[in-house]
Amino acid sequence: MIRERAPRPDAQRHLLVVDDDDRIRDLIREYLSRAGFRVSTAADAVQARRMVEQLSFDLLVLDVMMPQEDGFSFARWLRARPGEGGRTPILILTARGLPDDRIEGLSLGADDYLAKPFEPQELVLRIEAILRRTGPRPGASGRIRLGRCSFDLARGELWRGDQPVRLTEGEAQLLRQLAGAAHAPVDRFALARETAEAAGRAVDIQVTRLRRKIEDDPKNPRYLQTVRGVGYMLAPDA
Repeated sequence: MIRERAPRPDAQRHLLVVDDDDRIRDLIREYLSRAGFRVSTAADAVQARRMVEQLSFDLLVLDVMMPQEDGFSFARWLRARPGEGGRTPILILTARGLPDDRIEGLSLGADDYLAKPFEPQELVLRIEAILRRTGPRPGASGRIRLGRCSFDLARGELWRGDQPVRLTEGEAQLLRQLAGAAHAPVDRFALARETAEAAGRAVDIQVTRLRRKIEDDPKNPRYLQTVRGVGYMLAPDA
């Protein structure tokens, strides 16, 4: 049973759901509509292309296994488009959940990858996280609190009290990514796109190092949390 959700700040964001399964497509549309989104649907990539060329969308939920043209091919076409349209966020939603499939989707420019079967609430949370990451960035004074530490997003600087804490470029970029989706899980493969290690091992190493710099007890992290089966989540102080 689908529960009614309270309207979110993302209300009226326009999403396009592309899936050739009528039942799944209608269920996703119903759930996302109740979550406060404006939802359009397409039954295949051909229809989706026509809609993308005529309308502006805030995010695409894209199936992979479709007739005529699969979701990977469509994602490649979308990313090749000039202007804002080519940068429309993509969440790939598919039964092809093997690591190689996820890496392929993310390497084509997808922002996240969710395997079927899935929990509808997780789909909503991942969409909200993508929209936060791809939305307006904090200004030069944007700063988050992490207990005794603070992180300046614009400068990529971490401070413990009035003392600077040295960060590598990779660690600073990872903190920026996680801060952009604060309090929501981020797929470790999506984080890994910014590193040279597509499998995510470099991200795991950076997380371990960051916990030593941020957490009072790195073995029981309060701020940089592991979300099992997904990736990581940053939970700064309010």
